[in-house]
Amino acid sequence: MDRIKKILEWGGPFKEKVSLVVSVIALIISFFGLVPVPFDPAWAAVLLCGIPIILEAVIGLITEFDIKADVLVSIALIASLITGEIFAAGEIAFIMQLGAFLEDFTVKRAREGIEKLVHLTPRTARRLEGAMETMIQAEQVRIGDILRVLPGETVPADGVIKAGRTSVNQAVMTGESLPVDKGPGDEVSSGTVNQFGSFDMEATRVGEDSSIQRMIRLVQSADAGKAKIVGVADRWATWIVVIALATAVLTWFLTGEPMRAVTILVVFCPCALVLATPTAIMAAIGNATKHGFLIKEGDALERLSEVSKLTFDKTGTLTYGTPKVVAAVSFVKEYGDDEIFELAAAAESRSEHPLGKAVVRSFKEEKKKDVVPGEEFEMIPGRGVKSVIMGKTILAGNPELLSENGIQLEEWHRGKAESYVNQGCTVIYLLADNIPAGFLALSDTIRTEACEVISRIKEIGATPVLLTGDHKSAAMHIAGQLGIIEIHAECLPEDKLKWVNTYEGEKQRVCMIGDGINDAPALKRAFVGIAMGGIGSDIAVEAADIALVSDDIKEIPHLLSLSKKMMGTIHYNLFFSMLLNFAAIILAVTGILNPVVGALVHNAGSLAVIINSAFLLKWSAK
Repeated sequence: MDRIKKILEWGGPFKEKVSLVVSVIALIISFFGLVPVPFDPAWAAVLLCGIPIILEAVIGLITEFDIKADVLVSIALIASLITGEIFAAGEIAFIMQLGAFLEDFTVKRAREGIEKLVHLTPRTARRLEGAMETMIQAEQVRIGDILRVLPGETVPADGVIKAGRTSVNQAVMTGESLPVDKGPGDEVSSGTVNQFGSFDMEATRVGEDSSIQRMIRLVQSADAGKAKIVGVADRWATWIVVIALATAVLTWFLTGEPMRAVTILVVFCPCALVLATPTAIMAAIGNATKHGFLIKEGDALERLSEVSKLTFDKTGTLTYGTPKVVAAVSFVKEYGDDEIFELAAAAESRSEHPLGKAVVRSFKEEKKKDVVPGEEFEMIPGRGVKSVIMGKTILAGNPELLSENGIQLEEWHRGKAESYVNQGCTVIYLLADNIPAGFLALSDTIRTEACEVISRIKEIGATPVLLTGDHKSAAMHIAGQLGIIEIHAECLPEDKLKWVNTYEGEKQRVCMIGDGINDAPALKRAFVGIAMGGIGSDIAVEAADIALVSDDIKEIPHLLSLSKKMMGTIHYNLFFSMLLNFAAIILAVTGILNPVVGALVHNAGSLAVIINSAFLLKWSAK
């Protein structure tokens, strides 16, 4: 059997194309009698297209007792040959192989967007050892290696830039259409493309741990597989084979006409029924890929169509996950609000703390100018920073920093600050020569597209739910802005899992959308899990069924609508194929259809199913 399988696989797609071309020429010659030969040219189609079908059917029956469409087609072929209908046998074989070829072509088109990632794997790297530059294979790169990347080259590993400035095209990883400026200290990902300047980098994640390899592993697992509804179609196909054989034998017995029995076997082949689901799933996966999704589980889209609750993590999912200064407030007449902002940025200019960096970054973005650093700098662990600016000693930090310096805020100072704390903000207080000067309020900002996404999800008929580890005031503030009614705050990982279990226990299908390690249990347990593939943790991505590579949540409503459209296409395909089969069988029993016309009708149905599924490739909800 293994030897027969190797023979069937020999030549691959090229052999299939040659067989189809030779067969169609032979059938034309046979039909019109163009060339006088001692045998029917249609035998070429029987041998080239029919023999592989018969062999595959025999292998399936012997090795797995698997009754599929091949069995019915093989019986129809053999019956046509026994009755002397060589042309009919050749046409049946040719059209069946043509349908299989078109199916493969549709699937290939659907997966093109996914497979492109595999070809983006970097092949070589430039390793620096002192002043010497050596070209090595990318798989030889080790953590800690210093690599040089020239303009136009693909970044060979994940790492941090040590020297040089450039712009990097990160579209493969983040979906960003414009290059991103990079300099010393910035991270770069394998598979992204260096646009302009050269730079030196230190490798931090290599080989299978690199970003591009993680994406490729997701790609390789993106297979339509066997959705539940495919199993139903396969079971129907098995019964149809049995019914078709019984009907053919009964018709032959009652009418005495073997050609009617042959025609029944031809038109009763359940090919369109079996093609109905996998072609639609693969086309939908191709569509999803174009919108930034990698589908890890074949039946994930089928399950997504049944979802009634979408539970969102907050930080990094509905928000950008990076703090930003949202307010600067002065306590004294000596400084205005803008001057408080500038003093804080100057004091934090040398800070390595994430909040300090956020203050400096926000100042540069909002004020469009560089920060003038203080004359002195001291980091106060767990409290804040100390700096000298224009002769004044500036302290910037948390309430503990105030207490340690014996500072008591006035009532209205505390009230003003607490109004921002109640909105989920983090407050940094400023002291100028030990006098309370003001504060900055920092908050994670809502993604610009988040409000529209929540609104569209409601229109589709699903209910958005907020599951967050933040305290209740922050959760309420974000949910209020987005229009989310159901809120569960201060959730530990086990709490998120508990809420998913609660909803599932209420017979509600849940889709969990998150990005962090703390979301992984809920992502795994949910009916469908969607992870933010760009900024999400490896554990979250591995736990999810679907990865959103671009982190662009505005595509989530499209994915929801696509899943429902896909199921509609599958149901239409199943209904159409069954209707066509039963209509054709009636015509075959009454003698209206002969084997040749029956083959055309049957395979036209298979082709119609494939074409209908292919429309999903470019379908849009807009």
